[in-house]
Amino acid sequence: MAQKRRFTFSKAERLKSKKKIEELFKNGSSFHLYPFLVRFVSKGEEDTTNEVMISVPKKYHKLAVKRNLIKRRVREAYRLNKHLLNENCANGFLLAFMYLSNDILSFQEIQEKLTSALHRLSKEVEA
Repeated sequence: MAQKRRFTFSKAERLKSKKKIEELFKNGSSFHLYPFLVRFVSKGEEDTTNEVMISVPKKYHKLAVKRNLIKRRVREAYRLNKHLLNENCANGFLLAFMYLSNDILSFQEIQEKLTSALHRLSKEVEA
């Protein structure tokens, strides 16, 4: 019987630890796929949950209202499509999605870009 997918984004999946964030930016790999810069590093543990950080720099969007709107859209797109990464990867990852565009894309566009970023990430992990 097929396993039911849970479309959640729990507290355990959020990257909050300063140590882990420093490790991600110090030892992690990255690639750019408009409008995202994706940084990632394997946890190296048996923990299979991915921890994700979403960032929208003030440099590109001065108003907090706009930054929060973009973060909500990216978070929702990740929540709906995180299974693409979990299917191909045995280990957990520390991930950072940084939105580096001056434009505010619609949810559909953000979702398309994020799914292509997750596909590329799973390919890079396999290689």
